[in-house]
Amino acid sequence: MTGLNTHFLIGTLVRDPELRYTPSGMAVFEFTLAGEREVLGKDGHPHAIPFYARSFVMGKYAETLAERQYKQGQAFMMDGSLDYSQWQTPEGGKRSMVRTKLTGLLRELGYQYEAVSDTGGGLRMKGGCSKIRLVGNVVRDPELRYTPAGDAVMDLGIAVNETWKDAQGQKQEKTHWIEATLWRELAERHQELRKGDPVLLEGALINEAWTDKDGNRRSSTKVEVTSLELLARLPQQAAAPSAKAAPAPARQAAPARSSAPRPAAARGQPAGQSTKAAAGGMSLDDFPPEEEDLPF
Repeated sequence: MTGLNTHFLIGTLVRDPELRYTPSGMAVFEFTLAGEREVLGKDGHPHAIPFYARSFVMGKYAETLAERQYKQGQAFMMDGSLDYSQWQTPEGGKRSMVRTKLTGLLRELGYQYEAVSDTGGGLRMKGGCSKIRLVGNVVRDPELRYTPAGDAVMDLGIAVNETWKDAQGQKQEKTHWIEATLWRELAERHQELRKGDPVLLEGALINEAWTDKDGNRRSSTKVEVTSLELLARLPQQAAAPSAKAAPAPARQAAPARSSAPRPAAARGQPAGQSTKAAAGGMSLDDFPPEEEDLPF
């Protein structure tokens, strides 16, 4: 099944964009848009949750954007899609990342906005927008859990298939492995989901950072789901996300984290467990990979 994969973004440039070239000579324009979305906390008050969307575009349009010399703090709107990539480190370990691939035009916003400085020297829009829509297949049986504060949480792995034709007219396929999280009533309502189920979900980008058992800083980019619909499944549809797709990559274990402010019972975790950055202290430096780590 070819999936739906869209990400609409409004935010500011955290830092100046960069143009680089792959070993084959392909231009790659890399930038990060950041903003804050407002959510209603358990206390009934609104809270600002930051998001950082690492983004890119390749080809001639990448060089066109670089010529415009955009700078940190400028505000943009864009349409894109979530893009999954995985590679091996020089030490033999595996790393992966989810970025947003620009699929339309990068449009500069002309109105005035308020910006917030983060701890890493970056800027993010006070406000902004991250809206994601995905259609894909559940890659493993999800497990409903509860936080120490009693909140239901369920993690979903979603496989979104993409097909296109290359310059030679040959059909190409790629599977994007996206991690998503459901909270509270939404999680409990969909606890019967099973591997292979086709779903339509909507949500927003979230960034999570933690320290692993070896003391290394780790991070991930996920989708916090705001709505989910189970789609009709054809009788002949296999349980696997795609007959041609590679097996789902192994998850990097990290305890559940909520975008809402954490209650006292959930704070103070020991080293080696998740420590999500506070809303006011997030910075681009919290989220890998560093640019020199990107595979081409």
